[in-house]
Amino acid sequence: MRFGFRLLVPIVFASFASIGLNRSLMALFWMATLLCGVIAGIRREPLLDRNLNHWDEMAAYGALCALTCTLA
Repeated sequence: MRFGFRLLVPIVFASFASIGLNRSLMALFWMATLLCGVIAGIRREPLLDRNLNHWDEMAAYGALCALTCTLA
């Protein structure tokens, strides 16, 4: 649920960007990747945990960033 909402926010902001949807999505996914990594480091979350945490979100945003980079 949390990841779905966090995924919806960059898509909505990217749809109103003037530089194009692909470029703005790539930038927003890259910033979300960095933000999730910093938050996970600050909270000292375990890297491979049973529950989903910010490290998993970071990996998902990184994959989405790579996907939008190849589609651009």
